[in-house]
Amino acid sequence: MRIAYQGVTGAYSEAAALRLNASADLMSCLSFEDVFAAVDKRKATHGILPIENTIGGTIHRNYDLLLEHEFPIVGEIKLAVVHHLIVNRGTTLEQIKRVYSHPQGLAQCERFLRRLKGVEIVATYDTAGSAKMIKEEQLMDSAAIASERAARNFGLQVLQSGIQDHTHNMTRFLIVAQEATPLGPPDKTTIVFRLSNEAGALFKALSVFALRDIDLTKLESRPIPDRPFEYLFYADLSANPEEFRCARALMHLAEFAPSLKTLGSYPAWKELELPAAT
Repeated sequence: MRIAYQGVTGAYSEAAALRLNASADLMSCLSFEDVFAAVDKRKATHGILPIENTIGGTIHRNYDLLLEHEFPIVGEIKLAVVHHLIVNRGTTLEQIKRVYSHPQGLAQCERFLRRLKGVEIVATYDTAGSAKMIKEEQLMDSAAIASERAARNFGLQVLQSGIQDHTHNMTRFLIVAQEATPLGPPDKTTIVFRLSNEAGALFKALSVFALRDIDLTKLESRPIPDRPFEYLFYADLSANPEEFRCARALMHLAEFAPSLKTLGSYPAWKELELPAAT
């Protein structure tokens, strides 16, 4: 198994990939688009993508990319995330003029950052990449928000630990592949559908699952670029589409949804008593 992930070594996506398969061959990518390209060109067998965080919310771009590239979702990972303020050795808190990190990392540490007076907050493409940058450029007046593993990899110092807004900070990742072979017995399904803009349309859509006792664990709307103020709805169902009740629910939804697509059926992540990614 070769897994493409966004970021450099020490990124949380890398930690999630290793949690999925500790012996996997990992491929670092600059962007989420590059992750899909690696799978498309068969440079990697799988791609791993953060899709939502319990503090920062949804990574909307990846929902759009799932639809653009049409690679099936074959698994998911939930990873507990601990953020650290990382600096070059010798830098003190009082010397810091800038803090770099991915927008999600910054959002997840908003309360801590508000306490840093006169400090510029700079968004970058990656948490671990921010740590790498301050090391390579020897920025003695700057810090990065990243993992403890990134600090170790780049020989940096953890100035403050656990700076995220909430202790129980988790990110959910999706695993995509070219082939629709789930990474275990599927009991979860992600779909995307469009509804007509009329009264009660969403209520009717949700009722096809409620009437069959199918739990929706997530519902997300995204704008349709070429249809102003119309939306696609992404939903996670706690069911396998081959189950009779789920198959009937999807058939019912297709009767009045102008478009409906299954993005993947896969095993829901089973929570394990494993340490958080630090």
